[in-house]
Amino acid sequence: MSRGVSNKITYKPYSQNEQWLLPPSLDELVPENHFARIVSKTVDELRIEEVFANNTKGGGASRYNPIMLLKV
Repeated sequence: MSRGVSNKITYKPYSQNEQWLLPPSLDELVPENHFARIVSKTVDELRIEEVFANNTKGGGASRYNPIMLLKV
């Protein structure tokens, strides 16, 4: 492998609990019984990381986390 080239998969940082200045977090913007929370919880319970790991190659620029994109 040449210098600067890697097969490692790198994702852009992703945190649903990231603190903002105003409002303090996204969590405060979404009501407790909102459909988005159901989708997020369901996708988290699917445990599909292995599917993405088997179908992606590393290297190149960092990319968005496929779990986050599925939730969107």
